[in-house]
Amino acid sequence: MSDKPKSHGRLAIRPTLQPREVMRDVPDIVGIWKARVITLFPEAFPGVLGLSLTGKALQSGLWALETFDLREFGTGKHRDVDDTPAGGGAGMVMKPDVVAAAFDAAAADTPPDRAAWPLIYVSPRGRPFDQATARRFSKAQGITILCGRFEGVDQRVLDHYGAEEISLGDFVMTGGEIAAQALIDATVRLIPRVLGNTESTEEESFSHGLLEHPHYTRPTDWQGRTIPDILLSGHHANIAAWRQACSEKLTKERRPDLWRAYESRDPDEDQEL
Repeated sequence: MSDKPKSHGRLAIRPTLQPREVMRDVPDIVGIWKARVITLFPEAFPGVLGLSLTGKALQSGLWALETFDLREFGTGKHRDVDDTPAGGGAGMVMKPDVVAAAFDAAAADTPPDRAAWPLIYVSPRGRPFDQATARRFSKAQGITILCGRFEGVDQRVLDHYGAEEISLGDFVMTGGEIAAQALIDATVRLIPRVLGNTESTEEESFSHGLLEHPHYTRPTDWQGRTIPDILLSGHHANIAAWRQACSEKLTKERRPDLWRAYESRDPDEDQEL
């Protein structure tokens, strides 16, 4: 059995339905942020992560992606990774011994401290993923993500390894691969030099507890709808005040939960919600 991960980085990346060159093993790049993904479908990666700014950053070696095929750690003749749930019920459950073997392989050369290298299981019952969590992950050395399938994972292996359960929202998907890509994308864009303009991450939604203000660009008049005059005034202080007011209004209307937290914040702290 080969337990070598598939690595992505410093290779040309382009959309294709065929196996990509980035699926080949490449030399490890020391000192960069890494995402290690345990999945039954390694061919799903890099997926959208190989496109646009995250793809360019991956190719440039600003971060790295490794996939671990869970099937390679399966047991028996058919490399089984799941079994029927104890106590009965529908579906199948991912086996603890199989997941543990994958966790151990993915933990090679990583620090045992969960703050330095979080171990994530994307699950609808997990704690909601937010911008503050993405920023916390971006400051770690890397993360390992388990993509679930079937009915879930044996709880014992999650407890034993101290896996952190993270949810993208109150909905259920067929597997964790799309959720893992969304989590990685939100994290990678916070890594220095990935976006190129640090102001982009400082002014967007959730960075200061509020939804982002509306955006406009040329033409000034489009189908009878014009850009607000204040944005064309050149008065930067007034523009900043207008944008702040818009952010507050949108947050109050659309996300009362965020608005309550924003109102109760300590104004002397740079709080990220």
